[in-house]
Amino acid sequence: MSIPLGPRTDRDARVVVVGAGFSGIGAAIRLRQQGFRDLLVLEKGAQLGGTWRDNTYPGCACDVPSSLYSYSFAPNPGWSRTFAGQREIHDYLRSTADRHGVGDVLRCGVGVLRARWDRAAGRWHLETTDGEYRAAVLVLATGPWHVPRRLDVPGLDAFPGPVFHTAEWDHSVDLSGRRVAVVGSGASAVQVVPAVQDRAAAVHLFQRTAQWVLPKPDFPVPRALSWCMKRIPGAQRAMRAGQYGVQEGFGYAFRHPHLVGPAQAMARAHLRLAVHDPVLRRALTPGYRLGCKRLLTSSTFYPALNRPHVHLHPTAASAVRGRHVIGADGTGAEADVVIDATGFRIGELPLARGVYGTDGRSLHETWGESGPTAYLGTSVSGFPNLFLLLGPNLFSGSTSAITVLEAQLAYLSGAMTHLRQGRYAYLDVKPGAQADHNTAVQEALETTVYNTGGCSSYYFGAGGRNTFCWPWSTGRLVRRLSRFDPAAYTCSAPSAPVPAPRADRVSPTSEEGLPGGLPR
Repeated sequence: MSIPLGPRTDRDARVVVVGAGFSGIGAAIRLRQQGFRDLLVLEKGAQLGGTWRDNTYPGCACDVPSSLYSYSFAPNPGWSRTFAGQREIHDYLRSTADRHGVGDVLRCGVGVLRARWDRAAGRWHLETTDGEYRAAVLVLATGPWHVPRRLDVPGLDAFPGPVFHTAEWDHSVDLSGRRVAVVGSGASAVQVVPAVQDRAAAVHLFQRTAQWVLPKPDFPVPRALSWCMKRIPGAQRAMRAGQYGVQEGFGYAFRHPHLVGPAQAMARAHLRLAVHDPVLRRALTPGYRLGCKRLLTSSTFYPALNRPHVHLHPTAASAVRGRHVIGADGTGAEADVVIDATGFRIGELPLARGVYGTDGRSLHETWGESGPTAYLGTSVSGFPNLFLLLGPNLFSGSTSAITVLEAQLAYLSGAMTHLRQGRYAYLDVKPGAQADHNTAVQEALETTVYNTGGCSSYYFGAGGRNTFCWPWSTGRLVRRLSRFDPAAYTCSAPSAPVPAPRADRVSPTSEEGLPGGLPR
């Protein structure tokens, strides 16, 4: 390879990818297809899967259509539903990794604790639960849906019954005939409440903020459609492109808030048709513009709230006293089980406190109170040969994470190719390039519904800056990331001559191509 690492050991690789969810598995496949075979994927869990391994709560499913929430280079014509559930997505990811031989480079049960850039050696030193590893290139593929945001109210630690987060579901707890308090009203709560209400004696949902909910066209894939997806060339690509177009339609409206009206009217009609109690309907009606928060879809959430044993508490949970969960408005409910559905610490990159760059400061210290920032959501100045997948300011309220990911994988592949062809030791994004990009991002965000919709959301970091959203079209994101821009980087002096990379590749099936075949 173009970066000399000294004697090859099983802990010394050209590329180390941290995390084996969609991002890490996709990175391993893409890089191996490009001839970068000297890599390792370190996963702290016992198996791959990321968020789709960890989130096993009842009703867990994707809110992006199945054919769009999958790698373009590994289409799955056999999805059972239009919106796949957790188990099916996890199975898809495992089978895709197996088909592409990712198991050869995957090491499970290895948690990365710290990573330090060694300027003299031009490589990363990783401290892990399995000892030290070294890499010339470090790819953080830990994803934003990783660290649970836990309920923190007085008295919770003294609650006499089971308490668990949706991302850490306790399957040993039988909810049959029990009074269940669900705290939170986001995506996981919208899925959990309908799934558990049939067996619970009572369900109490503590809703701090009402959410806009659109109907979800989720149904078993008809046999005829499944046959077409498997037998007719291009059918699945056409469906993927159509679903992409629908998603982009919402994205266009979110960038031009005056166009949000029709979608908001649809959500309001969905609420009116499903909930007949005017008091309950008022409590479920948001006071902000649709798109300001993550857009939710469900056709079962509102009907579940109509059930006589399901109770909405339009208030945040503020305390627990014995078996009583107390709301901020002073009301309360007695419960046997508390389910924490408060989501994830989206803006807090795992390992940010333990990754140290050229000046000895961590990513967390470098970013400070303003929150994460990166060049094209991928590179951070002062952290050579470090690449973030699904990094800051890359998402919209409608884009599939896989679309974003594959665009980044094309950029990562281009950066690795530039290193290889130029025989450089490392590259580091220029501070000016990073600053100019992020200034443009923040200026463009000022007129979007994300910033002007009148709500608070996880899109914003502690410093009050939007660290999550991409303010332009997904097509523009794909174009910007389709080609690596060496002018934005400082590259080291050429290293000593080294052998060319092996040409052997991981061969996909004839129907598959290289990643990046995104709909435009």
